[in-house]
Amino acid sequence: MDEPLSSAPLVFRDDGTPYSPRHDDIYHSAAGALAQARHVFLDGNGLPARWRKKSRFTVVETGFGMGVNFLATWAAWRNDPQRSPALEFVSVEKHPFSANDLRAAHAAIIDDTAIAQLADALASAWPPLEAGVHRLAFLAGAVTLTLAFGDAGTLLPHLADHGLAADAIYLDGFAPARNPDMWTPAIFASLARIAREDATFATYTSAGLVKRALRDNGFDYLKVAGFGGKRAMLVGKRLQSRSVIDS
Repeated sequence: MDEPLSSAPLVFRDDGTPYSPRHDDIYHSAAGALAQARHVFLDGNGLPARWRKKSRFTVVETGFGMGVNFLATWAAWRNDPQRSPALEFVSVEKHPFSANDLRAAHAAIIDDTAIAQLADALASAWPPLEAGVHRLAFLAGAVTLTLAFGDAGTLLPHLADHGLAADAIYLDGFAPARNPDMWTPAIFASLARIAREDATFATYTSAGLVKRALRDNGFDYLKVAGFGGKRAMLVGKRLQSRSVIDS
């Protein structure tokens, strides 16, 4: 699994928002990358409160992109005096940025000095652009980042087979209409295998096909207010009953 990958080009729209020509979609809301990460994925998964009950807390993400969700999660964990002793973050990315483009992207979108320091540590540890699983360790191993470079449909079953168990799931691929391969029933079936019994999830989208895939694979969802003018997003957990909450 050492073949070179097709990396993501670093492109910005006129308003400064990072953009993917491949998927004709933006990496984050124009209202702010870190603010979106906190609203959608941290708040949506009940963090930081939920990791306080764990000796080790594991986040699984679909779509690493520029790593903003990881950086926001790491910063929130680091700043929480009641944090879990260990934070594990696992993310799948088919088209990763080069280390240089990652640095340039962070310089353009991160204005928080403390998080910029974490971003520098991430870029300094960035692995070669080779397909497969790369494990990075920070803070003497208290924070680990596992980057799975390649197709999510192949990598998520591989991770499930090797015992990955998620406490929280960040569904952050490009929009389903732009990147349907990231939102297939098979992807959700793999996530259902990976999710712990008390696992939660959050995603910025409320598309009908996502709701159906969640329901069909054992997740309960709730529509809540989205970020940056977006009317709705989905949050939820592993299904404890067959009813699905929708508002």
